[in-house]
Amino acid sequence: MVYAYRHALLRLCLSLLMFTLPLSVAGALNSGKPTVAVTNYPLKYFAERIGGDHTEVIFPIPADVDPAFWNPDPTGVLTFQSADVILLNGATYSKWLDKVTLPRRKMVNTSQLFKDRYIQIQDVTTHRHGPQGKHAHAGLAFTTWIDFQQAIQQAEAVLKALVNLHPQYEKPFDTNFSDLKNDLLALDRRLEQIVANNRAQPLVASHPIYDYLARRYDLHIRSVLWEPNDVPSAQQWVELETILKDYPSTWMMWEGDPHPESVARLQLMGIKSAVFDPVENIPEHGDFLSNMRQNIENLKPVFRQQGAE
Repeated sequence: MVYAYRHALLRLCLSLLMFTLPLSVAGALNSGKPTVAVTNYPLKYFAERIGGDHTEVIFPIPADVDPAFWNPDPTGVLTFQSADVILLNGATYSKWLDKVTLPRRKMVNTSQLFKDRYIQIQDVTTHRHGPQGKHAHAGLAFTTWIDFQQAIQQAEAVLKALVNLHPQYEKPFDTNFSDLKNDLLALDRRLEQIVANNRAQPLVASHPIYDYLARRYDLHIRSVLWEPNDVPSAQQWVELETILKDYPSTWMMWEGDPHPESVARLQLMGIKSAVFDPVENIPEHGDFLSNMRQNIENLKPVFRQQGAE
Protein backbone atom coordinates (compact mmCIF):
# COMPACT_ATOMS: atom_id res chain seq x y z
CA MET A 1 0.00 0.00 0.00
CA VAL A 2 2.76 2.43 0.95
CA TYR A 3 4.69 1.64 -2.22
CA ALA A 4 1.60 2.12 -4.41
CA TYR A 5 0.92 5.47 -2.74
CA ARG A 6 4.49 6.67 -3.27
CA HIS A 7 4.45 5.51 -6.88
CA ALA A 8 1.20 7.35 -7.57
CA LEU A 9 2.56 10.48 -5.90
CA LEU A 10 5.71 10.34 -8.02
CA ARG A 11 3.66 9.98 -11.22
CA LEU A 12 1.56 12.99 -10.19
CA CYS A 13 4.68 15.09 -9.52
CA LEU A 14 6.15 14.12 -12.87
CA SER A 15 2.89 14.99 -14.64
CA LEU A 16 2.82 18.42 -13.02
CA LEU A 17 6.46 19.10 -13.79
CA MET A 18 5.90 18.23 -17.45
CA PHE A 19 4.04 21.53 -17.75
CA THR A 20 7.27 23.37 -16.81
CA LEU A 21 9.30 21.81 -19.62
CA PRO A 22 10.04 23.73 -22.84
CA LEU A 23 7.55 22.79 -25.54
CA SER A 24 10.26 21.13 -27.66
CA VAL A 25 11.33 18.91 -24.76
CA ALA A 26 7.79 18.07 -23.68
CA GLY A 27 6.93 17.27 -27.29
CA ALA A 28 9.89 14.94 -27.60
CA LEU A 29 9.01 13.12 -24.38
CA ASN A 30 5.43 12.68 -25.60
CA SER A 31 6.30 11.74 -29.19
CA GLY A 32 5.96 8.01 -28.64
CA LYS A 33 9.52 7.46 -29.87
CA PRO A 34 12.39 6.37 -27.60
CA THR A 35 13.99 9.47 -26.07
CA VAL A 36 17.71 10.09 -25.74
CA ALA A 37 18.93 12.89 -23.45
CA VAL A 38 22.45 14.19 -24.11
CA THR A 39 24.85 16.39 -22.17
CA ASN A 40 26.55 18.26 -25.02
CA TYR A 41 26.08 19.07 -28.68
CA PRO A 42 28.57 16.56 -30.13
CA LEU A 43 26.56 13.75 -28.53
CA LYS A 44 23.35 15.31 -29.83
CA TYR A 45 24.81 15.32 -33.33
CA PHE A 46 26.04 11.72 -33.08
CA ALA A 47 22.70 10.49 -31.70
CA GLU A 48 20.71 12.30 -34.39
CA ARG A 49 22.95 11.03 -37.18
CA ILE A 50 22.73 7.44 -35.95
CA GLY A 51 19.14 7.36 -34.67
CA GLY A 52 17.62 9.19 -37.61
CA ASP A 53 13.83 9.30 -37.51
CA HIS A 54 13.55 6.45 -35.02
CA THR A 55 14.52 8.39 -31.89
CA GLU A 56 13.96 11.76 -30.26
CA VAL A 57 17.12 13.47 -29.02
CA ILE A 58 16.75 15.93 -26.14
CA PHE A 59 19.35 18.57 -25.34
CA PRO A 60 17.93 20.94 -22.72
CA ILE A 61 20.96 23.17 -22.16
CA PRO A 62 20.49 26.84 -23.21
CA ALA A 63 22.45 28.12 -26.19
CA ASP A 64 24.35 30.74 -24.16
CA VAL A 65 25.65 28.26 -21.56
CA ASP A 66 28.78 26.14 -21.66
CA PRO A 67 27.35 22.61 -21.24
CA ALA A 68 30.41 21.51 -19.25
CA PHE A 69 29.52 24.00 -16.49
CA TRP A 70 25.72 23.90 -16.72
CA ASN A 71 23.77 23.38 -13.50
CA PRO A 72 20.23 22.12 -14.10
CA ASP A 73 17.18 23.34 -12.24
CA PRO A 74 14.54 20.74 -11.21
CA THR A 75 13.02 20.91 -14.68
CA GLY A 76 16.37 20.15 -16.27
CA VAL A 77 16.91 17.20 -13.95
CA LEU A 78 13.43 15.91 -14.79
CA THR A 79 14.25 16.08 -18.46
CA PHE A 80 17.13 13.67 -18.01
CA GLN A 81 15.27 11.45 -15.56
CA SER A 82 12.37 11.08 -17.99
CA ALA A 83 14.47 10.02 -20.98
CA ASP A 84 14.89 6.38 -22.00
CA VAL A 85 18.67 6.72 -22.38
CA ILE A 86 21.08 9.32 -20.97
CA LEU A 87 24.26 9.82 -23.00
CA LEU A 88 27.15 11.21 -20.96
CA ASN A 89 30.44 12.51 -22.28
CA GLY A 90 32.48 11.16 -19.37
CA ALA A 91 35.85 12.56 -18.21
CA THR A 92 34.05 14.58 -15.50
CA TYR A 93 32.34 16.64 -18.22
CA SER A 94 29.03 17.19 -16.41
CA LYS A 95 29.91 18.43 -12.94
CA TRP A 96 26.24 18.50 -11.92
CA LEU A 97 25.94 14.72 -12.00
CA ASP A 98 27.35 14.50 -8.47
CA LYS A 99 24.50 16.65 -7.16
CA VAL A 100 21.48 14.82 -8.60
CA THR A 101 20.11 11.30 -8.81
CA LEU A 102 19.67 9.75 -12.25
CA PRO A 103 18.70 6.15 -13.06
CA ARG A 104 21.99 4.28 -13.45
CA ARG A 105 20.49 1.76 -15.84
CA LYS A 106 19.79 4.58 -18.30
CA MET A 107 23.24 6.20 -18.15
CA VAL A 108 25.88 5.56 -20.82
CA ASN A 109 29.41 6.96 -20.53
CA THR A 110 30.33 7.33 -24.19
CA SER A 111 34.06 7.69 -23.48
CA GLN A 112 34.27 4.57 -21.33
CA LEU A 113 36.31 2.68 -23.97
CA PHE A 114 39.26 5.05 -23.57
CA LYS A 115 38.79 5.86 -19.91
CA ASP A 116 42.34 4.71 -19.21
CA ARG A 117 43.59 7.45 -21.55
CA TYR A 118 41.87 10.42 -19.95
CA ILE A 119 44.26 13.35 -19.57
CA GLN A 120 44.83 14.87 -16.14
CA ILE A 121 45.04 18.67 -16.13
CA GLN A 122 48.26 19.63 -14.39
CA ASP A 123 47.62 23.29 -13.53
CA VAL A 124 44.39 24.04 -11.65
CA THR A 125 42.90 27.33 -12.82
CA THR A 126 39.75 29.18 -11.84
CA HIS A 127 38.06 32.05 -13.65
CA ARG A 128 34.70 33.52 -14.50
CA HIS A 129 32.82 33.81 -17.78
CA GLY A 130 29.30 33.67 -19.15
CA PRO A 131 26.06 33.29 -17.20
CA GLN A 132 27.39 30.24 -15.32
CA GLY A 133 29.91 32.44 -13.53
CA LYS A 134 33.04 31.27 -11.75
CA HIS A 135 34.40 27.81 -12.50
CA ALA A 136 37.62 25.83 -12.45
CA HIS A 137 39.63 24.07 -15.11
CA ALA A 138 40.85 21.21 -12.96
CA GLY A 139 40.80 17.42 -12.83
CA LEU A 140 40.37 15.71 -16.18
CA ALA A 141 40.45 17.28 -19.62
CA PHE A 142 36.98 16.72 -21.03
CA THR A 143 36.81 17.88 -24.67
CA THR A 144 37.40 14.29 -25.71
CA TRP A 145 35.81 14.44 -29.18
CA ILE A 146 38.36 16.82 -30.73
CA ASP A 147 40.52 13.76 -31.09
CA PHE A 148 38.46 12.42 -33.97
CA GLN A 149 39.53 8.85 -33.30
CA GLN A 150 38.02 9.20 -29.83
CA ALA A 151 34.95 10.82 -31.38
CA ILE A 152 34.45 7.63 -33.40
CA GLN A 153 34.61 5.56 -30.22
CA GLN A 154 32.04 7.83 -28.59
CA ALA A 155 29.78 7.52 -31.62
CA GLU A 156 30.13 3.74 -31.42
CA ALA A 157 28.99 3.87 -27.79
CA VAL A 158 25.97 5.88 -28.95
CA LEU A 159 25.25 3.22 -31.57
CA LYS A 160 25.31 0.42 -28.99
CA ALA A 161 23.03 2.37 -26.66
CA LEU A 162 20.49 2.98 -29.43
CA VAL A 163 20.56 -0.65 -30.58
CA ASN A 164 19.94 -1.80 -27.02
CA LEU A 165 17.05 0.63 -26.80
CA HIS A 166 15.55 -0.14 -30.20
CA PRO A 167 16.99 -3.45 -31.53
CA GLN A 168 14.54 -3.72 -34.42
CA TYR A 169 16.33 -0.79 -36.07
CA GLU A 170 19.83 -2.21 -35.73
CA LYS A 171 20.41 -2.30 -39.49
CA PRO A 172 19.63 1.39 -40.24
CA PHE A 173 21.49 2.41 -37.08
CA ASP A 174 24.56 0.48 -38.29
CA THR A 175 24.32 2.10 -41.71
CA ASN A 176 24.00 5.58 -40.23
CA PHE A 177 26.93 4.95 -37.90
CA SER A 178 29.08 3.80 -40.81
CA ASP A 179 28.35 7.05 -42.65
CA LEU A 180 29.17 9.10 -39.55
CA LYS A 181 32.36 7.14 -38.96
CA ASN A 182 33.50 7.84 -42.51
CA ASP A 183 32.91 11.56 -41.99
CA LEU A 184 34.90 11.54 -38.74
CA LEU A 185 37.72 9.56 -40.35
CA ALA A 186 37.85 12.15 -43.14
CA LEU A 187 38.22 14.92 -40.52
CA ASP A 188 40.99 12.97 -38.83
CA ARG A 189 42.91 12.41 -42.07
CA ARG A 190 42.53 16.01 -43.19
CA LEU A 191 43.76 17.45 -39.90
CA GLU A 192 46.67 15.01 -39.80
CA GLN A 193 47.59 16.07 -43.33
CA ILE A 194 47.57 19.77 -42.43
CA VAL A 195 49.57 19.60 -39.20
CA ALA A 196 52.16 17.30 -40.78
CA ASN A 197 53.38 20.28 -42.82
CA ASN A 198 54.81 21.97 -39.71
CA ARG A 199 54.07 19.88 -36.65
CA ALA A 200 56.66 21.71 -34.53
CA GLN A 201 54.74 25.00 -34.78
CA PRO A 202 54.30 26.32 -31.20
CA LEU A 203 50.79 27.50 -30.35
CA VAL A 204 49.22 29.50 -27.56
CA ALA A 205 45.61 28.58 -26.78
CA SER A 206 43.08 30.97 -25.29
CA HIS A 207 41.74 28.17 -23.06
CA PRO A 208 43.08 24.86 -21.68
CA ILE A 209 40.67 22.75 -23.75
CA TYR A 210 42.89 21.33 -26.48
CA ASP A 211 44.67 18.53 -24.59
CA TYR A 212 43.25 15.67 -26.65
CA LEU A 213 43.79 17.56 -29.89
CA ALA A 214 47.43 18.12 -28.92
CA ARG A 215 47.99 14.48 -28.00
CA ARG A 216 46.34 12.99 -31.07
CA TYR A 217 48.09 15.25 -33.58
CA ASP A 218 51.33 15.75 -31.64
CA LEU A 219 50.94 19.52 -31.27
CA HIS A 220 52.79 21.96 -29.01
CA ILE A 221 50.26 24.07 -27.10
CA ARG A 222 50.47 26.32 -24.05
CA SER A 223 47.28 27.80 -22.64
CA VAL A 224 46.16 31.06 -21.09
CA LEU A 225 42.70 31.93 -19.75
CA TRP A 226 41.24 34.45 -22.17
CA GLU A 227 37.64 34.84 -23.29
CA PRO A 228 37.08 35.53 -26.98
CA ASN A 229 34.46 38.23 -26.31
CA ASP A 230 36.53 40.07 -23.70
CA VAL A 231 39.63 42.25 -23.98
CA PRO A 232 42.35 40.76 -21.75
CA SER A 233 43.38 42.64 -18.63
CA ALA A 234 46.82 44.20 -18.20
CA GLN A 235 47.80 41.24 -16.01
CA GLN A 236 46.76 38.77 -18.70
CA TRP A 237 48.95 40.54 -21.26
CA VAL A 238 51.87 40.36 -18.86
CA GLU A 239 51.27 36.63 -18.39
CA LEU A 240 51.31 36.11 -22.16
CA GLU A 241 54.53 38.06 -22.52
CA THR A 242 56.08 35.87 -19.82
CA ILE A 243 55.12 32.74 -21.75
CA LEU A 244 56.55 34.11 -24.98
CA LYS A 245 59.97 34.71 -23.44
CA ASP A 246 60.87 31.05 -23.78
CA TYR A 247 58.09 29.92 -26.11
CA PRO A 248 58.28 31.73 -29.46
CA SER A 249 54.71 31.25 -30.66
CA THR A 250 53.38 33.31 -33.53
CA TRP A 251 49.82 31.93 -33.38
CA MET A 252 47.01 31.96 -30.84
CA MET A 253 44.17 29.45 -31.15
CA TRP A 254 40.77 30.63 -29.94
CA GLU A 255 37.58 28.71 -29.12
CA GLY A 256 35.50 31.48 -30.73
CA ASP A 257 35.92 34.65 -32.76
CA PRO A 258 38.21 36.91 -30.69
CA HIS A 259 37.56 40.55 -29.86
CA PRO A 260 39.01 42.83 -32.61
CA GLU A 261 41.03 44.76 -30.01
CA SER A 262 42.69 41.54 -28.86
CA VAL A 263 43.47 40.56 -32.46
CA ALA A 264 45.00 43.97 -33.19
CA ARG A 265 47.25 43.97 -30.13
CA LEU A 266 48.36 40.39 -30.77
CA GLN A 267 49.28 41.38 -34.33
CA LEU A 268 51.49 44.15 -32.98
CA MET A 269 53.26 41.41 -31.00
CA GLY A 270 53.69 39.32 -34.14
CA ILE A 271 50.95 36.86 -33.20
CA LYS A 272 48.14 35.87 -35.55
CA SER A 273 44.79 34.39 -34.52
CA ALA A 274 42.98 31.23 -35.62
CA VAL A 275 39.68 29.80 -34.38
CA PHE A 276 39.15 26.15 -33.44
CA ASP A 277 35.71 25.93 -31.87
CA PRO A 278 35.12 22.65 -29.97
CA VAL A 279 31.39 23.11 -30.72
CA GLU A 280 30.17 22.10 -27.27
CA ASN A 281 26.79 23.76 -27.79
CA ILE A 282 24.56 24.10 -30.85
CA PRO A 283 26.38 26.34 -33.36
CA GLU A 284 24.75 29.43 -34.81
CA HIS A 285 25.46 28.17 -38.31
CA GLY A 286 25.91 24.69 -39.72
CA ASP A 287 26.36 21.56 -37.68
CA PHE A 288 29.12 19.59 -35.98
CA LEU A 289 30.61 18.32 -39.22
CA SER A 290 30.61 21.62 -41.11
CA ASN A 291 32.05 23.48 -38.12
CA MET A 292 34.83 20.94 -37.64
CA ARG A 293 35.66 21.15 -41.33
CA GLN A 294 35.91 24.92 -40.94
CA ASN A 295 38.09 24.53 -37.83
CA ILE A 296 40.51 22.41 -39.79
CA GLU A 297 40.63 24.87 -42.68
CA ASN A 298 41.29 27.65 -40.15
CA LEU A 299 44.45 25.80 -39.13
CA LYS A 300 45.90 25.59 -42.65
CA PRO A 301 47.85 28.88 -42.41
CA VAL A 302 49.01 28.00 -38.88
CA PHE A 303 50.89 24.93 -40.06
CA ARG A 304 52.02 26.22 -43.44
CA GLN A 305 55.79 26.05 -43.68
CA GLN A 306 57.59 29.34 -44.08
CA GLY A 307 58.11 30.16 -47.73
CA ALA A 308 55.33 27.80 -48.86
CA GLU A 309 52.50 29.09 -51.00
